[in-house]
Amino acid sequence: MIRTAEFVSPGHPDKICDRISDKILDYCIKLDPEARVAVETMGGHGSIYISGEVTLDTKKEIPILHLVEDVMGSRDYLNTTQVNIVQQSPEIARGVDIGGAGDQGIMVGYACDENDEYVPQEYYIARHLCRHLYEKFPYDGKTQITTDDHWITHIVTSFQNVEKEQLEQTVVEYMEWETEDIKIHCNPAGDWTQGGFDADAGLTGRKLVVDNYGPRVPIGGGAYSGKDPSKVDRSAAYMARHIALKEMKDRNLTECWVYLSYAIGEKEPLQSTATDGKTSWDISDKYPVYPNEIINFLELKKPIYYETSQWGAYGNGFKWDRDPRIGFLI
Repeated sequence: MIRTAEFVSPGHPDKICDRISDKILDYCIKLDPEARVAVETMGGHGSIYISGEVTLDTKKEIPILHLVEDVMGSRDYLNTTQVNIVQQSPEIARGVDIGGAGDQGIMVGYACDENDEYVPQEYYIARHLCRHLYEKFPYDGKTQITTDDHWITHIVTSFQNVEKEQLEQTVVEYMEWETEDIKIHCNPAGDWTQGGFDADAGLTGRKLVVDNYGPRVPIGGGAYSGKDPSKVDRSAAYMARHIALKEMKDRNLTECWVYLSYAIGEKEPLQSTATDGKTSWDISDKYPVYPNEIINFLELKKPIYYETSQWGAYGNGFKWDRDPRIGFLI
């Protein structure tokens, strides 16, 4: 079967926005572990716009401009960053206050046995190649891998501030197998020096498939970055991944999908099932699936989110990728 997945570097404009949103979230959680946060960032062409809702049990101000500077690595945007943040709607808060979900949604967890990170192989290769290239060329960039029955057939890489020949040489040297039969496309539109916010606009949550497992696995549609764990878009997705790993291991499966769905303001999930693609089974009595149970089980009231915004949420050693009985699964 032919499959394709991509990955983008932390210098990509959408990822910059994710990082800013999660930088703000982590700061809020440091101030107040019970913080209610939903912050979106849009940036590009000399300007950044940050909007959303934040409710804190403190009167301390959030140094938004300083946090933007930390992410951007410069002060260039300090005079062109606009901020419009208000408190969380009391109509949303009343459902969360009683332990209900902060929004409706369907979350999908996944695990497979194709590599030591338990993610789809084409996604695994795209991420590792992107990470390797970003270490050498820390700019805006993308990778894309196509496989046919797990054999690589095409590699696409586009990275800012590196010539095509050097990029291709770096790709070939990184691959651990022969590349003669692989079609390699490096900077296929030509070399480029204008990237990041200088070349394109970015938006929080627009690389949701990259944050998950690549296009092989369905997603519910809710983005992660900028959202505190009362938003099941994030917390229940992490729990679904944990359950998928456990069920795959316990049942000796090659892959497993987990589905959790919620109604806003309600504790009990509307769906809590796992499947191996042939049969499905209920998992609600086996795992903590109420929103507050998930938050406590995975210890999500900690400033851990900025790290998730850079290289994906799964396969990077976060708590939801662990088995408490045997330590790290990966």
